[in-house]
Amino acid sequence: MLVDVPALAPSVEQLLAGAQRREPFANPDGRSSAAFERVWIDGVAHVVKYLHLDDDFTMRVSGDLGCRPVRAWAAGLLDAAPDLVDHAVVGAALGHGRNGWGAALLMRDVTAELLPQGEALIDAEQHAAFIDHLAGFCAATWGWRDDPVSGPGLLPYATRWAWFGHAALDGERALGWPERAPRLADEGWGRFADRAPAPLVRLVDDLRHDPAPLADALRRTPSCLLHGDVKASNAGRTADGRTVLIDWAYVGEGPACHELTWHLALDRARLPISKEATTTAFRQALERHGVETAPWWDRQLGLCLLGAVVQFGWEKAFGEDGELGWWCDAAAAGAAWL
Repeated sequence: MLVDVPALAPSVEQLLAGAQRREPFANPDGRSSAAFERVWIDGVAHVVKYLHLDDDFTMRVSGDLGCRPVRAWAAGLLDAAPDLVDHAVVGAALGHGRNGWGAALLMRDVTAELLPQGEALIDAEQHAAFIDHLAGFCAATWGWRDDPVSGPGLLPYATRWAWFGHAALDGERALGWPERAPRLADEGWGRFADRAPAPLVRLVDDLRHDPAPLADALRRTPSCLLHGDVKASNAGRTADGRTVLIDWAYVGEGPACHELTWHLALDRARLPISKEATTTAFRQALERHGVETAPWWDRQLGLCLLGAVVQFGWEKAFGEDGELGWWCDAAAAGAAWL
């Protein structure tokens, strides 16, 4: 599965030594707190993303010292299905920022290849290809397990459901809410407690304190390598029809259905087909890429739907009754698999 394992540049300065021009770059989705530059190397535009936990909520709450996306790239893992997924990374350097805990990622400038920002529906054909390629990437890494001792040491399994848990938000509160999303999540969980069924509120609150029961149940189903943040603002299409996936901050071992439920939760306004049809398409794509789903599908899907509410119940609590109700019903049904 490892393809042309690359070498890391020893410093940011050496990574960008060939740049003829550098200028600030504004991230199109407007939500990342990371710093960016656009640079030209051999006359070709690239984008540099600077990552450090001082500037990134996701890195802080997951204890990401040294930058997991760089480790995954350097190990060749992002190239598991190059005919389907283009991660756009062409170089990297560790040692950026305070204590050398950060990194710089050098990427092709894929701005023109990304999906347009906003709430417009994703083109149906492109969405079908996206689901197929996502399933294909999962299939290419099927059975992959991380080893925290021998590496590469990516996102710990259970941490995937702890992003908006009590400990994470307590830490951000103590810092004075340096980023907007955790503060909104804190408010949203109060709304969730008022609007969701009381038994589900209690269960989700327990899992926000300790996601281990959810993670342990999911570990009894198959794993693969996850991008972890598959949503429209991180996706696009190359000229040759492959899917562009950027922002691998959540990369690590996990259940394939997590990719599906994350997409359903965050892109629901942009889906050209229903959640149910998208779910069917993803399962069919896994089968088409050689993964037998019958032994584990219902359990993993149900638990991942519950997990999506542990992650984003706060966000759904800001929305309309129908959307919140759909997720509450799905999570309650998934809880039967714990």
